[in-house]
Amino acid sequence: MKNLFLALILMLPMLATAKNPVSAKYLRGGVPEENGVIVFRKSFSVPSMSTDKIYSTLYNYVNKSVIEPAIHEQRTRFLSDGKEDGLIVARVEEYMTFTHVFLNLDQTRFIYQLQAKVDGNKVNLAISQISYYYNEDRDGANGITYKAEEWISDAEAVNKKGTKLYPRSGKFRIKTIDRVEDIFQKCMNAFEEGRKNVVEE
Repeated sequence: MKNLFLALILMLPMLATAKNPVSAKYLRGGVPEENGVIVFRKSFSVPSMSTDKIYSTLYNYVNKSVIEPAIHEQRTRFLSDGKEDGLIVARVEEYMTFTHVFLNLDQTRFIYQLQAKVDGNKVNLAISQISYYYNEDRDGANGITYKAEEWISDAEAVNKKGTKLYPRSGKFRIKTIDRVEDIFQKCMNAFEEGRKNVVEE
């Protein structure tokens, strides 16, 4: 009986996906690819700020909002601080939660590289080298690693008609798109002084 109960709990996310129509932004084209590599990009400019101010605001955002809350003991760190060339690069590992209900915590480690390039008053953001470490033991061992290109791409996560997501990979795709949008939006919001003058591209 306990096994049946646990099985039903684990199936809840799949049943919810099947019953509820998926927003078009998660379907075909929702995960951008460049020569077979998944890369999310966002560009905007802040005309009212100097290049130095844009750099310091951007660095503080990446450090305090992305690096510090992540999993410190794992592989989260700056690869480049951007002081010389304006290119900030961070390798990030954080938890992505799918379901958190009684007796069921369904989550994965979400691993990615964030690039933030300052070019004059323009900021170019990119998130790439995405992978997931899923279904690990309590001690962090015996998990399964999925590369984004093999798991959340249109070919792997969306049905041939482009109308539905496959249940297992689909939940990774939805959460990834949401998290990327969140990172990009909060980055723009960090420029509070010139927020009204932030120009998206």
